[in-house]
Amino acid sequence: MPEHAASRDLHLTLRRQRLIQDAGGHNVWERYSAEKTIAADRVALILCDMWDAHWSRGASERVEAMAPRMNAAVHAARERGVWIIHAPSDTMAFYAGHPARERILAVPEVEPPPERTDVIDYPLPVDASDHGSDTNESQVSRPWTRQHPAIDIDADRDVIADDGARIYSYLQHRAVEQVLIMGVHTNMCILNRSFAIKQMVRWGVDIALVRDLTDAMYNPARLPYVDHWAGTGLVVAYIEKFWCPTISSEQLFG
Repeated sequence: MPEHAASRDLHLTLRRQRLIQDAGGHNVWERYSAEKTIAADRVALILCDMWDAHWSRGASERVEAMAPRMNAAVHAARERGVWIIHAPSDTMAFYAGHPARERILAVPEVEPPPERTDVIDYPLPVDASDHGSDTNESQVSRPWTRQHPAIDIDADRDVIADDGARIYSYLQHRAVEQVLIMGVHTNMCILNRSFAIKQMVRWGVDIALVRDLTDAMYNPARLPYVDHWAGTGLVVAYIEKFWCPTISSEQLFG
């Protein structure tokens, strides 16, 4: 898609949760939504750590299942004018010389703003102290070498980076007003990478998680002893309560 092509508006339903008192005076979490319409070329979509391999078989299986839908969402967003940022951490050597990598390296660096001091880092609702694999691997390693090949990179338009400050500079370069993030893992990299939710919130950047295109590293043998999907749902709810809104991927398809 040419950079001068007309962009289309995105209509986002941003879902959050807040603690209220019900009619009986009991504390309850209430889900609520806000509607936002924004020009697509003021939106950037970050793909976090959708690697070609993982040390956890369970994690690999779920990434494999998610990748085709994610690729379709990326294509739809790109067609509408959204800027696509591929962020497969620890694999930048693989992309040396790639046009999408060179494109972001050429962007002038912008100093990020001072971090917010009012952000509270609440504890997560799931225990991943065993590294979170539900398929019982004992050895943690780094077998990934690149982004999952099922996800297309547009060499003429996309960018590739895994550094938060560089990605922040790119967001300023494109005058981005809304960041979306999808990928893995919800309770780890999606929250903690230098380009991910916590850092963007601390920099005052509007960010939202694509909640149906993510997965947690959570083992049901650990607290709170729920199945894997329920564990991921608890982390998504935690993000909605304490960090940022979420959207569904269908909103990218229009």
